[in-house]
Amino acid sequence: MDPKSRISFDNTENAFAYKTDKSLRKANFLFSSMGYNWLVQLGTRITPWAIKAGIPIKGLIRNTLFEQFVGGETLEETARVADLLGKYQVQVILDYGVEGGDYGEQGLDHACEEFIKVVNYAATQPNIPFMSIKVTGLARFGLLEKLDSAAQAKSGFEGRIHTEILSEAELAEWNRVIARMHRICEAASRQHVGVLIDAEETWIQDPVDALAMQMMEKYNKSEPIVYNTIQLYRHDRLQFLKDSFQQAEQQDFILGAKLVRGAYMEKERKRAEEMNYRSPIQPNKEACDRDYNWAVEYCIEHIERIATIIASHNEYSNLYATQLLEKKGLSLHHSHIHFSQLYGMSDNITFNLAKAGCPVSKYLPFGPIGDVVPYLMRRAQENSSVAGQTGRELGLIKKEMKRRLKR
Repeated sequence: MDPKSRISFDNTENAFAYKTDKSLRKANFLFSSMGYNWLVQLGTRITPWAIKAGIPIKGLIRNTLFEQFVGGETLEETARVADLLGKYQVQVILDYGVEGGDYGEQGLDHACEEFIKVVNYAATQPNIPFMSIKVTGLARFGLLEKLDSAAQAKSGFEGRIHTEILSEAELAEWNRVIARMHRICEAASRQHVGVLIDAEETWIQDPVDALAMQMMEKYNKSEPIVYNTIQLYRHDRLQFLKDSFQQAEQQDFILGAKLVRGAYMEKERKRAEEMNYRSPIQPNKEACDRDYNWAVEYCIEHIERIATIIASHNEYSNLYATQLLEKKGLSLHHSHIHFSQLYGMSDNITFNLAKAGCPVSKYLPFGPIGDVVPYLMRRAQENSSVAGQTGRELGLIKKEMKRRLKR
């Protein structure tokens, strides 16, 4: 059966069944506010400063952005959201909201322990198959930069980390990073919980990629545990996916690939211009969409060796994946395919995929309000800058509000 006849991303009754009338009105207000670019720009500048200055705005953030996009301040608080989503066959990817910062070794060790706690907690829950980590929560940014510059000096994809340029102290520091990653992945492998390694800026991505490949080679022998995130808004990532697949074949492991479009576009373009090198970003949206859909096609074509998470808010890309699966005579619930969207966004995609029997998750960040502010600011900016995103969200919310009034 053509999935078009079963999957409609315009079905708002499915999309918002989990929301009360009150929470739907709040979402309507929030996305309406994010439609004002000047308001978002002002808010994203003032909010981080106000939090640091101790100005009492946490209550306001908690009742608006935090409630819409975050699962709670603690791991335990996420249970309420996970249970609610589970009633609609939607799973959860837990994301401990720690990001790169000057934590020192003690702080990095603490983050490692927190990630392991998330793994162990996920293993006790019926609908939390994955957790997400950022290598910048486990490693000093400057160390990653130095390793990346060493990789850039080499040619071609090797999937390994060049440590020749590190001092003895830096080498010991890097070995501690690897040990932290092994501890997390070992715990995850033991508990059968997937570990999604987030993408980073291009100037620290190479060591992250090599670390991900190292972990996959060890832990992805019989099932996909570790996934690398591939940002298709970069013009070199489709080839990187193919090179990663070749390495997985040669070394006999399952490649875990989380396909996203990307999150650092403005920052990447600005840095490339300032430092006078070719921008790593695709020339236009069409090129990004083309490479993303080709990546989906490539992964499904090699589904026995590649486990894929289609992490996209693009309606066509999600529908295209279901069409490819059915064209190949594969189940929409194939163990090497998963779909995912951010919590608080694109409910029309998530809940309608779930209704059609696709395995799908919400990416659910959690952490103290002060720690997740950078994440919240990105969500606000994304919704104001991505062409049509806020308009699409608002249109669907308003459509559902009208439908409910007619009941």
